[in-house]
Amino acid sequence: MKFSLALTAIAAAVVSANPFAPAKSVNSAKAAYMSKLLENARPTENSQLGRRRRLDENEAEEEAEAEEAYEYEVDISAYSLKFEQCQFVKAYDDELAGEDSETILATRRFVIFRLCPTGSCDSCSYNFGEYIVDLQDYLDATVEYQKDMQDEMCNTCQAYCYNNQNDDAAAAADDDAAAADDDEARRLQNYNIDCDSCYDECMKIENMEENGYIDATDFLDCQMVYDPEDDGKGALYAGPMCASNGSKIKIGLFTDDECNVPDTDKDVDDYLMDENGGNMKLSHALLKTVYSSGCVSCAAPQEYNGNDDAAYAQEAEVLDMCDQLYDAAAKCEKTNGFDDGYSNYDGYENQLAQEEVVCDFVESLKAGSYDETGEIVVYGANSSTGGYSETTGGQKFALTFFILGTAGLAGYAAMLHSKLTKGVVGLTQAEGSMA
Repeated sequence: MKFSLALTAIAAAVVSANPFAPAKSVNSAKAAYMSKLLENARPTENSQLGRRRRLDENEAEEEAEAEEAYEYEVDISAYSLKFEQCQFVKAYDDELAGEDSETILATRRFVIFRLCPTGSCDSCSYNFGEYIVDLQDYLDATVEYQKDMQDEMCNTCQAYCYNNQNDDAAAAADDDAAAADDDEARRLQNYNIDCDSCYDECMKIENMEENGYIDATDFLDCQMVYDPEDDGKGALYAGPMCASNGSKIKIGLFTDDECNVPDTDKDVDDYLMDENGGNMKLSHALLKTVYSSGCVSCAAPQEYNGNDDAAYAQEAEVLDMCDQLYDAAAKCEKTNGFDDGYSNYDGYENQLAQEEVVCDFVESLKAGSYDETGEIVVYGANSSTGGYSETTGGQKFALTFFILGTAGLAGYAAMLHSKLTKGVVGLTQAEGSMA
């Protein structure tokens, strides 16, 4: 017992005599005490920390108010969105160059669309904006909108049309009632619903997989559809691509997992199967709506308040789809007389400074500088579509001038030949008479 007490005493002495331990003083002890007190301290209104905090909060509020007042939100509710063109562009990519990839060219995917005045969207010749956006952003926004519209259509169809499909007498009676129901009539009009056809259409959508179809919009992201395993063949991937010289968007096959290298010799339907190994096909019904030639109003549908038309005429709101695409897109506005954009507002000098570059790039895509797969068209000069170049005005004039000039020279040569021939014949006859 005495021995263990002795060991304890020796250990304590060794610790207290440790030359590496910091020396303690009255001041250090006081500092440690004050530090512990300050850990739970809170600034008061009159303390220096409190004044600093109030100044920081005031500055943050002022900056937020200034930013809110400075920010300008473009109102595009009076315009309609119109798809114009899909285009692939292949460009050098550092990441692909540094990897074991079959190509160093990455495929950039673009969609060109317009915002046209709703009243003249079909012609869209002036006061319109032209925009270019990444294909993925375009599909994400437009497909989500069209899916929502599809769901609303089928819900409304079920509420106002579905229950009467098997009862003609009830259908006739309900049709008369529907004509008097403003809310129902407006909902049917908003979603362009025809009670004679919406039931069959919605049943096809609901039973799509049972009928052997897969919605094409399930392949908006590049994904594998054929795994070679041990058969020695290459894997195949499905993803969106441009078709019909950029006038359409379809789901195509690619040989890489980034969907950069298309395989145009194969059909994606040949590689689609259900979980049981049964063959499936793509349904493009929904995908077709995002590149149709029609116009989609950027004004959100308004809900009827049930009183009168004045109550229905609420302040127009912009569709989320149009807002998303407008914010994400590079803009070519002032050139086309778009009066409701950023051109008349301070603080957007950089946007305006880049417009000429954007407009030139859009024109180069529309002129056929790239083919359907994104390769540069060497022989495509100006104003071409799908790689087939069309002559410009200057080229047409030069071509016409040379054609007319050649024809004129040919006529003049023929006239000289005729005169020379007659002269030779006359001279021969004269020499014969003299002989």
